[in-house]
Amino acid sequence: MSDPLLRQLDHYVVLEPGAAEQILTADETLAWLSRKLDTLAQPPDDLRDLPGGERRAQRLLETACELELEPGLAIQWFAVRLEPPGGVS
Repeated sequence: MSDPLLRQLDHYVVLEPGAAEQILTADETLAWLSRKLDTLAQPPDDLRDLPGGERRAQRLLETACELELEPGLAIQWFAVRLEPPGGVS
């Protein structure tokens, strides 16, 4: 089960082989993951029963931090907090 604290985070660092590190909003990360899932011939076994890329991307965002696109080629994403909770005092 995912940590509820992670769902409070609004930004993610995304890593792709051969590309610069990016910081994306949660919505941008969902779209990024959905696009990556669309490139797969078959979704991972644990995502097959979910309808559509967006639902699958949401499940990945909540339960994982890596997706293998092909053998030896994986993308990763990590939740980050850009400002302390409640703002700066």
